[in-house]
Amino acid sequence: MIWEHVRERLEAVLQSPIQISLIPESEWHQLVEDQGERQEGFSRSVSRGQEVLFFVSQEHKEVRIMQVNGSKLSVSERKLVELTIESKQTLEKKQYGSFLSEDERKSHQLRDWLLQQMERGTSHAELPDALASQSSLYSTKIPLLLYGDYPQNQRVSYTELKKLLESFFEAEIILIPLLEKEWLILAPEGLITSGSEERDGDEEESVEQTLDALGSGLYEMLANEWVGECHLAIDFPMKPAKSMFATVLKLRETIMLGRSFHVGSFIHLRWELRLEKLLHLISEEEKTEFLEQVLRGTDHVLDSETVTTLEHFFTLDCNVSETAKKLYIHRNTLLYRLDKFKNETGLDVRTFNHAVLVRLALLLYKVTKRK
Repeated sequence: MIWEHVRERLEAVLQSPIQISLIPESEWHQLVEDQGERQEGFSRSVSRGQEVLFFVSQEHKEVRIMQVNGSKLSVSERKLVELTIESKQTLEKKQYGSFLSEDERKSHQLRDWLLQQMERGTSHAELPDALASQSSLYSTKIPLLLYGDYPQNQRVSYTELKKLLESFFEAEIILIPLLEKEWLILAPEGLITSGSEERDGDEEESVEQTLDALGSGLYEMLANEWVGECHLAIDFPMKPAKSMFATVLKLRETIMLGRSFHVGSFIHLRWELRLEKLLHLISEEEKTEFLEQVLRGTDHVLDSETVTTLEHFFTLDCNVSETAKKLYIHRNTLLYRLDKFKNETGLDVRTFNHAVLVRLALLLYKVTKRK
């Protein structure tokens, strides 16, 4: 939604500066809880110090607000701003809805149901038969969650994105817009089952590899042909009528964990983040205590070269020769780096116990802001 014109008009009426900005969703909910301001189950404005914050829209894990100096705002003026924003929201929804195709209208009905369950705080809910049947959600689908890091004021066309995705998959897909910049993609299971008769060995592993390759190809296409950088989470095939909501929650958690523990990565696979999920549940105090015990004040040695070396070493199962090849360095150079790390920290990552400790420490170091 474009709110700049509304902001300018309100500034002219109130004779007071107004800013539009984003705050974390958790901060908004905390302000609402602290002040106990709920109107029919929803707060349109809250106070923060000398300011009044007005709810404009929900955008992934953030809330878009209009920020006004509260000391210059009367009760009636505050109500006026709330009504103006609400009127604009209603008008945009009606205007946007009148241009929706039947396909997009169905996707918005699914979106509204999903967001309703999120607001209720439930962890599992099955789709009503009416919604599941009209969108053919009883058959198995591959779920992907797409989060686009495009500019806040840029609107992405549902029709254009769906056409682009179907061109990539060479099959019909279901596309559901969730919050701002967030899209749920349900692709046909046939994308991974076709050719399954040619696979041998561990079936689960082959499915994981196929999903990984599918996600990598999709990310490359979106990064080059869409509106820029994006994040992609993938999960195992499921039946949307039974578990679509629970899967969305898992995919959101997957993106959160991937972005927290692996900055610079854009494809996030749930089965590769099991350790990160466990570490996320640990309190901040315990994370800090663990780092102190393992690194013992030597965290200064974790420069970019050392971190890169260790991460490749662990990814390649602590294989010295393969790690040296991957880093394009001589085997003796790698051994020198590992020996240097051992001398400075007392930790020899070529032994199992020390490798485990350092692997955990590296993951926690990224999320405790110790740099």
